[in-house]
Amino acid sequence: MPAELSPIDKAKFLAAKRATEFVEDGMKLGLGTGSTAAWMVRCLAERVREEDLRVIGVPTSARTAQLARQLGVPITTLDEAKWLDMTIDGADEFDPNLNLIKGGGAALLQEKIVATASDQMIVIADAAKDVAQLGAFPLPIEVIPFGWQTTKALVEETLVSLDVMNRDVTLRMNGPKPLLTDEGNYILDLHLKRIGNPRQMALVLNQIPGVVENGLFIDICDIVVVGHADGRVTVKDINSGEVEDDRVDFVPTSNIFADMD
Repeated sequence: MPAELSPIDKAKFLAAKRATEFVEDGMKLGLGTGSTAAWMVRCLAERVREEDLRVIGVPTSARTAQLARQLGVPITTLDEAKWLDMTIDGADEFDPNLNLIKGGGAALLQEKIVATASDQMIVIADAAKDVAQLGAFPLPIEVIPFGWQTTKALVEETLVSLDVMNRDVTLRMNGPKPLLTDEGNYILDLHLKRIGNPRQMALVLNQIPGVVENGLFIDICDIVVVGHADGRVTVKDINSGEVEDDRVDFVPTSNIFADMD
């Protein structure tokens, strides 16, 4: 086991551990993608081992599916599960209304499908993801490879009429080649700096031919669990309006790090 986690990893671990306390026996769960969601899968796997917790997970990416199998978390497909009790996932940014930017891990399409097929979405994050207004993190959109440059030009043209501070659009690369999503699509990153009207932008972007989905998650997240390096955890519930400050014991066992060997 690593001797010491970095402050950011400690915050992610604490948020993930607290979020898994919402999981109840018999639940069908959406399993998110990304570094914070990976901590959640590890914490969930420990509950499965130590408490004989019975759950079934629907991964939002091939990476998450591989990690869940490796750690012994049972998984299935969304088609088999049909509907989920809860999805736990990370976010690249969230605002005071718990609107999100997601897609830094290039899994936004599956993440949004799984999250909207759930009774509840819980987001886990470190404090740096908490922003007053979305847009500092580049907004990803998934586009089909055919005619992607035309799609990019249409996106750039559309941004002129939207309330943003910047309009740079770049193709996400994986070395010398365009990055491919699990569905074989490309990712365009919109460097906007500020998104004045996220709801409008989400609707408008999805009307552009070639755009499969965008990384704005509007009215999808119910709860955000924010971890802090000093051991504090903040739970924000958008439905009740409650904000709860708590502490989580930082006692990661060797099982948590089983996939890091």
